Amino acid sequence: MSALLEVRALDVRYGGIVALRGIDLRVDEGEIVALLGANGAGKTTTLRAISGLLPIRSGEVVFDGSNLRKRSPDAIARLGIGHVPEGRRIFTRMTVRENLELGGFAIASQREAATRIDDALAIFPRLRERIEQRAGTLSGGEQQMLAIGRALIARPRLLLLDEPSLGLAPLVVKQIFEVLRDIHARGTTIVLVEQNARAALALADRGYVLRNGEIARDDTAAALAEDPAVVAAYLGGE
Repeated sequence: MSALLEVRALDVRYGGIVALRGIDLRVDEGEIVALLGANGAGKTTTLRAISGLLPIRSGEVVFDGSNLRKRSPDAIARLGIGHVPEGRRIFTRMTVRENLELGGFAIASQREAATRIDDALAIFPRLRERIEQRAGTLSGGEQQMLAIGRALIARPRLLLLDEPSLGLAPLVVKQIFEVLRDIHARGTTIVLVEQNARAALALADRGYVLRNGEIARDDTAAALAEDPAVVAAYLGGE
């Protein structure tokens, strides 16, 4: 497999606080890679640095051969990276349709944009039923579907997902993960930050464990799921 994303010696700071210290990770095309770690370990910071939302102090982020370090977030999105942030960040006063339309900001053809919105609604039929409803009136699960659907409008090659199951009921979490499997089967590479480490490793091919802004462990998802230290720390000690 060829590397779609390479993060090399990445260092990110908030003021004088080191958030990431020299991390290296690789995502091959067609993979699902999980990022595990406690709160504050640097998982969200990693995704935000990849998508250009945080400045990089040193190191490189390379996507399909292009160095992203000095590119703006919108330029990175146009290259083919979609980001579904923690907390969904949908526009609550806008309708479902208007939120999805914003996902196609870089699409010149209205017909093409409409086709892609229809494709997203095929993945999330519940959103079709609520297409003219204000996003703020949706349930938590529906809002997460909308956030993912909005990111898919641009047809990203790489999708960054930050805590997609956060705050959702178990049945809804199951539905979200089934959708992620479907999205992956359609050819999208995924980097997944997920509090439900067991579900993340069941979905992923490989994983990285972050601790205090550094990579503490990386291995196949199957190996991490059987590692006693990982089990004790992130899988409930079972």
